[in-house]
Amino acid sequence: MAFVKITEQPSLYDDLEKKSVLELLQEINAEDQRVALAVQKVIPQIEKLVSQIVPRMKQGGRIFYMGAGTSGRLGVLDASEIPPTFGMPPTLVVGLIAGGDVALRNPVENAEDDAERGWIELQERHINEKDTVIGIAASGTTPYVLGALRNARANGILTASISSNPDSPISKEAEIPIEMIVGPEFVTGSSRMKSGTGQKMILNMITTTTMIKLGRVKGNRMVNMQLSNQKLVDRGTRMVMEELNLEYDQSQRLLLMYGSVKNAVDAYRENNKG
Repeated sequence: MAFVKITEQPSLYDDLEKKSVLELLQEINAEDQRVALAVQKVIPQIEKLVSQIVPRMKQGGRIFYMGAGTSGRLGVLDASEIPPTFGMPPTLVVGLIAGGDVALRNPVENAEDDAERGWIELQERHINEKDTVIGIAASGTTPYVLGALRNARANGILTASISSNPDSPISKEAEIPIEMIVGPEFVTGSSRMKSGTGQKMILNMITTTTMIKLGRVKGNRMVNMQLSNQKLVDRGTRMVMEELNLEYDQSQRLLLMYGSVKNAVDAYRENNKG
């Protein structure tokens, strides 16, 4: 079967510049509604991936996201949200983008075309068989990502891919391919739109589910979140109040003394046994 880049196919809409603002917004929204349904279809693959990530992370393994452009930025974004949300060290979920951190804000010429660079960057971080490498590429053809996956898999490391094209090269390199087929973009080839939205959804699903299974959530609460601003201190205080049936001021003192909702609740219960 010939490989067809759906991500590069002409938009289903035309004469965009002649449409009203309302028409443009409604049509973008209509396309966006396809994304969640496309993600729904790949839940079995996401489940397979998370089920293999969790035991690896329990043994000290890490997740590495690899991508270029929008895909790389979304990997870095998801990785950067894990420490404040779940109180995990920033070394456990790592986003690597072709061209390095400067590429987060500025395009870096030819960075994504270097097929060896990604594996070099993983080796610099002492990648091992407990780790997981997830390549993200809307087109499924990015050399930086392909090379990293190929080398990681050859070295016995769990690999997965997220792409928006069926039967893409990236899927052939990954042990667990996730192909989220969202169709042509509203603006032809602009994969920051539906493809990017779907990637964000899948990355959220992978890390949130993994963190829950690693015990970083209690009930439905982020009991290990970092207390990095007043809003989060207030949220954490109310969690402690609810859990221990204490007044606000006492709950806040406990929270600030022990640094997280979980630690505050555990310490209070330990100190007030019997």
